[in-house]
Amino acid sequence: LIMSPAMWKWTCLVSHLLLSTTVLPLGRQQPLHPKRSFITFTGDQAEGNFNHLVVDERTGHIYLGAVNRIYKLSSDLKVLVTHQTGPDEDNPKCYPPRIVQTCNEPLTLTNNINKMLLIDYKENRLIACGSLYQGICKLLRLDDLFKLGEPFHKKEHYLSGVNESGSVFGVIVSYSNMDDKLFIATAVDGKPEYFPTISSRKLTKNSEADGMFAYVFHDEFVASMIKIPSDTFTIIPDFDIYYIYGFSSGNFVYFLTLQPEMISPPGSTTKEQVYTSKLVRLCKEDTAFNSYVEVPIGCEKNGVEYRLLQAAYLSKAGAILARSLGVGPEDDILFTVFSKGQKRKMKSLDESALCIFVLKKINDRIKDRLQSCYRGEGTLDLAWLKVKDIPCSSALLTIDDNFCGLDMNAPLGVSSMVRGLPIFTEDGDRMTSVIAYVYKNHSLAFVGTKTGKLKK
Repeated sequence: LIMSPAMWKWTCLVSHLLLSTTVLPLGRQQPLHPKRSFITFTGDQAEGNFNHLVVDERTGHIYLGAVNRIYKLSSDLKVLVTHQTGPDEDNPKCYPPRIVQTCNEPLTLTNNINKMLLIDYKENRLIACGSLYQGICKLLRLDDLFKLGEPFHKKEHYLSGVNESGSVFGVIVSYSNMDDKLFIATAVDGKPEYFPTISSRKLTKNSEADGMFAYVFHDEFVASMIKIPSDTFTIIPDFDIYYIYGFSSGNFVYFLTLQPEMISPPGSTTKEQVYTSKLVRLCKEDTAFNSYVEVPIGCEKNGVEYRLLQAAYLSKAGAILARSLGVGPEDDILFTVFSKGQKRKMKSLDESALCIFVLKKINDRIKDRLQSCYRGEGTLDLAWLKVKDIPCSSALLTIDDNFCGLDMNAPLGVSSMVRGLPIFTEDGDRMTSVIAYVYKNHSLAFVGTKTGKLKK
């Protein structure tokens, strides 16, 4: 499947629809043919890019976040409802936004770029967060995109001042007998005093409740958040954490990130900036974020390092892959795409690799690190958060698979990289996206490339 740049910009890729095989019976259709026409949806080209897409796994309806628009589409890409989100008068320097208090900065008509789109199945609503007003969110009814709420009065309501569509990632943790939680991870664009880089928020049943998006816990000393210290920016002026993917599994929430760090090359006395891909793990029930752990991840094949994370997707192993990996068919597998090297985040090289990680093996590495730190071995190894090395403190306790940390030895970094298993490489057309699922015991992966090709 080859698309021109214009088609790539305005067309919903069929790969997203493959996620909904339960509602879209692709298996009964004819085999794909190079000349077969695909169902497409074209938005208002004057508005700009599509940013995010989610599929309702119960109905097959598609929700599309775009610049100044939210679309609801049928499974065959017919427009059912449209909700307008912008443009409006704004200035990114206004904090708090001018909708809360008068702003002395000049206001201009500004587009609202969709930065996050999540389905809250429990309350039948769509969470749509945009770039206007320092990143506020609307809660829209799934049926007709009617606005149920739009909290904007408190500082907790402003999620991120970054305008890029890929700057925010959210994971909903659902409960049967209490309000859900929303874990939010975001780039802060040099404004750590305004925005935590990662936090957990209340998702109240009432979309207009005063506590919507409030921190799960917050007192004078401790809160359900991690902030980047301002001291970090004196060491790496453009430091930020870029969140590529997020998910929940078992008792934990995970985010896959890309972040800069300073290293000393072998034989050199000066440091240079590189980018490191890291997995971040938090306990779902940890209101003080004492369970925060980072572990570097990467891939290597034939001596070539692939270290710049491009995309990721969580799937099950399936019987056939599980057998070759020595795990169970229901074990979680991370499908990841890395590009070559680790120096050029903004201009990645075209050489890329599709690699898989067994989530349990990453968790085992984290458990080993926790156990050694609580024996008093080494330092916390999280230079960006503590700026200086802090020794691990010894404590006599049992650390099992579900250990959620104490108010010591936290946050914690793992220094040794966990390497994924490379299963496919592409040298000329960089892979940029991936999805995967199990079909008749086989693990299938679909990757999208820079030039608009879809590989199965």
